[in-house]
Amino acid sequence: MRALVVIDYQTDFVTGTLGSQDAVTIEDAVSSLISSYLDSGDSVFFTRDTHGPGYLDSREGRLLPVPHCIRGTSGWSIHGKVGELSEDPRCRVIDKPTFGCAELMELLKGYDEIELCGVATNICVIANAVIARTANPEARVFLRRNCVASYDRELGEKALDVMGSLQVEIL
Repeated sequence: MRALVVIDYQTDFVTGTLGSQDAVTIEDAVSSLISSYLDSGDSVFFTRDTHGPGYLDSREGRLLPVPHCIRGTSGWSIHGKVGELSEDPRCRVIDKPTFGCAELMELLKGYDEIELCGVATNICVIANAVIARTANPEARVFLRRNCVASYDRELGEKALDVMGSLQVEIL
């Protein structure tokens, strides 16, 4: 069994307050990847970073004082073609209040292969890669360089190195 986890490909992380040209660039590759998983009958999960209006008063908001992904705003929505694919009834969208998605821990148990894609490589992608490895230690956990991005390219590359050391395959 295979699962694809699409991490936080939301407007605020693509073209919004924490967006980057790298995040814009991966849209076609991520969309194609999602379509291939759906065509094969495999599971596709989406995480959606979700904050409330009091974000700046939270621990994360005090350390990263950039309002983003506020529930109900356009920046919170899953972006572009990826967003359209997330509406497929075979997909599951999970709102998460922080970097890692605790709900994934149970959902990913039993999968032989877990692939990750999305943004930001150095925060939410790496956090959820650790969750995937923990949920199913015998699964092949991997990602493709052309399907992840970060608002900080240097930190994104460092995160790929760390994930590799955690036995996440980087293709």
